[in-house]
Amino acid sequence: MANIADKTVLITGANRGLGQALVGEALGRGAKRVYAAARRPLAHRDGRVTPLTLDVTDPAQIRAAVDDVEILDVLVNNAGLALYADLGDRSALEQLLAVNLFGTYDVTQGFLPLLTRSRGAIVTISSLSAIAALPVQPAYAISKAAAFSMTQALRALLAGQGVGVHAVLAGPIDTDMSRNLDIPKASPESVARAIFDGVEKDEEDIFPDPLSEAIAESWPGGAAKTLERQFRAFVAAA
Repeated sequence: MANIADKTVLITGANRGLGQALVGEALGRGAKRVYAAARRPLAHRDGRVTPLTLDVTDPAQIRAAVDDVEILDVLVNNAGLALYADLGDRSALEQLLAVNLFGTYDVTQGFLPLLTRSRGAIVTISSLSAIAALPVQPAYAISKAAAFSMTQALRALLAGQGVGVHAVLAGPIDTDMSRNLDIPKASPESVARAIFDGVEKDEEDIFPDPLSEAIAESWPGGAAKTLERQFRAFVAAA
């Protein structure tokens, strides 16, 4: 993926926060069309933006969205849910998995034929808690870890089809989702810029903010990434 210019991009959870910033960043980089998908999509003054009604937990809405999109170069799985629940609350874990894991899975599978045709890219917004659980949000961390594992598997399985797969391992972002966290947060605009920078540089794992950047330098040669590359070789050799 050389650049976003003249590409068709679909962003889930696009009506606020990071999703809204990603829409603006894609437009600023010259995207030909941006599908702004959300449960309650917003109108946009830029004619290149097409609002899509899409609840990632609703199979019928996913099918309808797929039918509405003829060409797709970049899918950004941004829609997500954060709940402050302990591990004793199974219902909260199920809600988080429904959105953060299965919603991401279903949307990706739905649009995969278009992305294979364009030899495009899948970008999934994950979290640093996917690689080290944040104890105050254990259920959220579990859901993000599961989605990150799926992203790693897709990366290996789709490489032969020319589809790039990127994981965004973000720290706290100044959005409604993290409003209760009294810690330094990166702006959605700066994170959106860093995400598309990473996609254009073909970075598999993108660390888009000051907190995540602290581990970015050691990540490529670390044990987890080394093991991922070794496991990916099994697929390539098959």
